[in-house]
Amino acid sequence: MGRLLANLITMTTYGTWLRGDQRGWVDEGIVFPADPVIEEIDRKRMKHSEYLFSAGDWWQVGEWMGTSLVKRLALRICAMTVQKWHVHVVAGASSAALPDVVKCAKDAVRWGLRPGRPIWGAGFDKRYCFTMREVLARIEYVERHNLAAGRPAKPWAFIVPPI
Repeated sequence: MGRLLANLITMTTYGTWLRGDQRGWVDEGIVFPADPVIEEIDRKRMKHSEYLFSAGDWWQVGEWMGTSLVKRLALRICAMTVQKWHVHVVAGASSAALPDVVKCAKDAVRWGLRPGRPIWGAGFDKRYCFTMREVLARIEYVERHNLAAGRPAKPWAFIVPPI
């Protein structure tokens, strides 16, 4: 394995991907199949309804996240998309720990929206990129989300090319 070049980080909004979900779910790195019973148990434990970003929030949410990540952690953001129930970020390798990167991004949105309720689901997903081919594939994946939503592939000024 080579040197880490970038990470694809995925964060989901509150209540939109529970254990038992029909899309499958991950716990401690193990992928589990759908389990409607477990999903219903988790849904009943929720203290709030699921959180979705409104159609008009996407640009501002991304701006808060990206600006915070660049200014506070000096990250290189190579791609980002904000969808109604999740966010993908491709960030260049950094000395910042991934949990700190995710906290910075989530806190920026929490502070900006100040909704008085949870916005984010617990944790995050990460995909490591050790080759430029992997980095470019992850960037293209994220940009496809933006294009499918009728947005520019690179909607924010802080997005930079990979190394």
